[in-house]
Amino acid sequence: MEKAIEIKNLCKNYPSFRLDNVSFSLPKGYIMGLIGANGRGKSTSIGILLGLVKADSGTCLINGTPMAEKSKKEKEQIGVVLDECNFPETLNYVQINKFMKHIYSNWESEKFTAMCEKYHLPPKDKVMKYSKGMKMKLSIATAMCHGAKVLIMDEPTGGLDPVVRDEILDMLLDFVQDEENSVLISSHIISDLEKVCDYITFIRDGKVVFSDEKDVLTQYYGILHCTNSEFDRIDKSAVISARGNSFGTDALVWRDKVPEGYIVDKANIEDIMLYYIKEDRQ
Repeated sequence: MEKAIEIKNLCKNYPSFRLDNVSFSLPKGYIMGLIGANGRGKSTSIGILLGLVKADSGTCLINGTPMAEKSKKEKEQIGVVLDECNFPETLNYVQINKFMKHIYSNWESEKFTAMCEKYHLPPKDKVMKYSKGMKMKLSIATAMCHGAKVLIMDEPTGGLDPVVRDEILDMLLDFVQDEENSVLISSHIISDLEKVCDYITFIRDGKVVFSDEKDVLTQYYGILHCTNSEFDRIDKSAVISARGNSFGTDALVWRDKVPEGYIVDKANIEDIMLYYIKEDRQ
């Protein structure tokens, strides 16, 4: 399967943090969610992938080559959206459209206008008058309209209301509809990622805990509900993290290792991440 993004054995040392042999890959035509607690490696990985941060070792490839080796035309095939809108606030989107024609050789002017209209961006209002959600939709539309084949996004939905977040998720689904485009998106809003992502990569303390298809992950993991005495009888190799009280125990488990007769609910991605983080804090 052709890979849109491939990261191998990525390492980066800081005084108080280490990115430790991070490896994952995103097949072409899919959306991957990058999850984990804040300050644990998501943004550093994206920064290295984009050539904004220098790695100590390892490789990062986008469509087969590192960012540093790409031609200007190849770089135009990568769209980037960070958590802030960086357009001059005195411009409106009509002026931005004209400006972008001089920056990108493959600028899609009509597509950009159509996207701005679809997502209700006022053509005459300056960016300074836009809400945070409107600014983010403008940033995403711009990133998608210069021949981009890979979209890389770092926390684009943070601080936005649910309606705007849903609109942004719709933009991503539209982007990958032709199965030629791909998206890597980091977010701490796991429910958003569960709606649209095909793959999930979880980075914890600078290491990859798992990177797999979303549906496969929810088959592997389960949430066990049992009494404390029942929990004591379970082989602890089946248990990843548990929390108990006088009424009973809930635990994140490997579903195939739990004996028949126990109640094991299907785990969602947020459940899995939170139980792993809780394990760290015990």
